[in-house]
Amino acid sequence: MNLFNDLRALVIESIDAMAAAGDLPAGLDTANVAVEPPRDPAHGDMATNAAMVLAKPAKAKPRDIAEKLAARLTDDPRVDLAEVAGPGFINLRLSPDVWRDVVAKVLGRGTAFGRSGLGQGQKVNVEYVSANPTGPLHVGHTRGAVFGDALANLLAYSGHDVTREYYINDGGAQVDVLARSVYLRYLEAHGQEVAFEDGTYPGDYLIEVGQALKDKVGDAFVDQPEDVWLAEIRDFATDRMMDLIRADLAALGVTMNQFFSEKSLYGTGRIEAAIDALRGKGLIYVGVLEPPKGKTPEDWEPREQTLFKSTDHGDDVDRPIMKSDGSWTYFAPDIAYHFDKISRGFDQLIDVFGADHGGYVKRMKAAVSALSDGTVPLDIKLTQLVKLYKNGEPFKMSKRAGTFVTLRDVVDQVGPDVTRFVMLTRKNDAPLDFDFDKVLEQSKDNPVFYVQYAHARVCSVLRKAAEAGIAADDATLAGADLSRLGHEAELAVAKKLAEWPRLVEIAARTHEPHRVAFYLYELASDLHALWNRGNEVPEVRFLQEGDPATSQSKIALARSVAVVISAGLGILGVKPLEEMR
Repeated sequence: MNLFNDLRALVIESIDAMAAAGDLPAGLDTANVAVEPPRDPAHGDMATNAAMVLAKPAKAKPRDIAEKLAARLTDDPRVDLAEVAGPGFINLRLSPDVWRDVVAKVLGRGTAFGRSGLGQGQKVNVEYVSANPTGPLHVGHTRGAVFGDALANLLAYSGHDVTREYYINDGGAQVDVLARSVYLRYLEAHGQEVAFEDGTYPGDYLIEVGQALKDKVGDAFVDQPEDVWLAEIRDFATDRMMDLIRADLAALGVTMNQFFSEKSLYGTGRIEAAIDALRGKGLIYVGVLEPPKGKTPEDWEPREQTLFKSTDHGDDVDRPIMKSDGSWTYFAPDIAYHFDKISRGFDQLIDVFGADHGGYVKRMKAAVSALSDGTVPLDIKLTQLVKLYKNGEPFKMSKRAGTFVTLRDVVDQVGPDVTRFVMLTRKNDAPLDFDFDKVLEQSKDNPVFYVQYAHARVCSVLRKAAEAGIAADDATLAGADLSRLGHEAELAVAKKLAEWPRLVEIAARTHEPHRVAFYLYELASDLHALWNRGNEVPEVRFLQEGDPATSQSKIALARSVAVVISAGLGILGVKPLEEMR
């Protein structure tokens, strides 16, 4: 049920009726006709731009169209009032019964209220985290993991067939560095003194890996040349790091459907196949790139390279795919990986990158556009930096990691639910301040607490109802006499509930799960306001002594809030609390 879509359908029907009556030309394009909440709630419950959109093609004044359209809209029993405002907008005020029906719908459908067929079963691949397997996940990865996971949940909730995927970057030089670092810890486990040179990984997390390697191979690699042990230790260390990363993700409540190894692309012909596909489209050539804009590096020289003609698909410059020594650039396996995604039949691709990968956006979009002939859209979402604070000071680095604050540092401090919610209190491309003290405050200024408290308050109402002998199961509440809900504060909560299906669709279309967090805070605020109003206005209290029928109607409203909060928190990957600790 999306009430805004229902009212838009009413507007379109009324436009068609006006055309049939000769008040409008037939066949007008209504695609841009919208029904939305008004900017100022005092103007009404909904507003439509229909007259403004139709005026030019109809060759009529917007207000003239609006006057006739408003008259038709008020014929519908759901519309109490349709007022023309400004140059031709129409503000609608709906019958209280409409809002009461929303409460019944929420209780009837449960957490499925708000689900939609928007995605129509489209197969969507959401790739996120994809950290190098060289150490534990840090706080930047945490934000990408939370964002990607919430986005995947949101898309699934709105009718998409979602695959959650992690790309293991195990094909580059960084895994050789990891192997050398583990070898030093291995020697250390044998009692040798070692020194970590620049470029190696000194974090304590590799101590146990070095010991595990010793337990497996004994002294077989001690004092052996690199070519003896590098390949085996590289595989061993990568596997151990991925075990660590999987455990980190599990601590955050993130479970991937697929882990895809970059290494599987090398020596298998898969990179060559992707490049050949581009070559077959006339997009691979040998040429010389222009020098970089601005100051030209001293070591830059014009040379022939094998290039992908990415400018044909919206990029700023063509991109090298092969180095002068005949080896692939970093871009080549990325092309092959996305070619594999396309070959797996995904209708849409979403990549979640850190802000430092902004330069990759256009080239990856160009590659996917070229490989799919423009049929598979790629959306790349960048997550900005997270700044950590504690006791008013920047949170210091993790000794275990060596150079950064880990995901586990954050989760151990505040728990996975708080971590996830706070990471979604800003749009993904906006910087985020994470203050360990503030996120644990029990106040309105802490959105996690405020939303959880609203859910817990409703649960306390249900417990008190049970103690009073009032039936308060969802089936009973859905059949309650909701005409007893009439106070403006009660209807305000019902109106906010009606926005939920629309909000889900907008958030899913724009790939913006933070909208869910914002909405939940607003819904919680309306519930708390209604609760507090009960201190001054006894008739809006959820439990009406000696009047179980009225109590059930008011409990139904409260319970419907808890249902939507539970659904929204489920999208964010946060558990609703029944009691505050």
